[in-house]
Amino acid sequence: MLHVEGISKTFNPGTVNQKKALNNLSLHLAPGDFAAIVGSNGAGKSTLLNAVAGSFYVDEGRITLDGEDITFRPEHRRSRGIGRLFQDPMRGTAPHMTIEENLALAYLRTSRGSAPFSRISRKDKEFFAHQLKLLDMGLEDRMRQPVGLLSGGQRQALTLLMATLVPPRLLLLDEHTAALDPGTAEKVIALTREIVAREKITCLMVTHNMRQALELGSRTLMMDAGRIVLDVSGPERAAMTVEDLLLRFRQGAGKELDNDRILLSE
Repeated sequence: MLHVEGISKTFNPGTVNQKKALNNLSLHLAPGDFAAIVGSNGAGKSTLLNAVAGSFYVDEGRITLDGEDITFRPEHRRSRGIGRLFQDPMRGTAPHMTIEENLALAYLRTSRGSAPFSRISRKDKEFFAHQLKLLDMGLEDRMRQPVGLLSGGQRQALTLLMATLVPPRLLLLDEHTAALDPGTAEKVIALTREIVAREKITCLMVTHNMRQALELGSRTLMMDAGRIVLDVSGPERAAMTVEDLLLRFRQGAGKELDNDRILLSE
């Protein structure tokens, strides 16, 4: 499915701000895998997602998706098969457009990307309303309202729906609940779990919450200094505690995890 082979990326090479963000990193996701990544700030978590999404080209290595080499494919072309949510709920939607218009843009881009003059039919609109109803936020009755009137949690739930309206080959979640209050974050996580499972979407999620990294999805990855220092799944993962994760991080990285945001997360 997703094969990341020996990728490296250095920002600002040859300057005082030189930073090696990815260091010969390899990762393989099978169809239906849901991997949660945790690590300190600067470990390379978001950089890995950016590399896969095409926000920049890697210096070395190769990225393939479903057997297609996308290493040097532009970001806008990758987006037809890769859905993505960011930490900021405002990034995934157009605030001055209605809910229906936002959904239409996402639907046409992914399902009819080669037909720029396509139009949304009544059947499509009924499909949008049905999908919105599954969110259980009453948005199906507000389809003509501007997205800018929604709360952060509603916008993030809508962005999640837009990214999966036509199930992508790969879904990237970059701390997509970190900016939400705990109650709303819990609801968006539940929606994420439900949609990913229902559509059998392969997913790569960055989180700062170690407990969440163990409970959500099928694999837990830990990163440090641009490399993966732990990749655990199956029965071994099911039996692990947060304390086990910290121990395994120390063994893999050769140092203690000292990020307060991660250590204090519930």
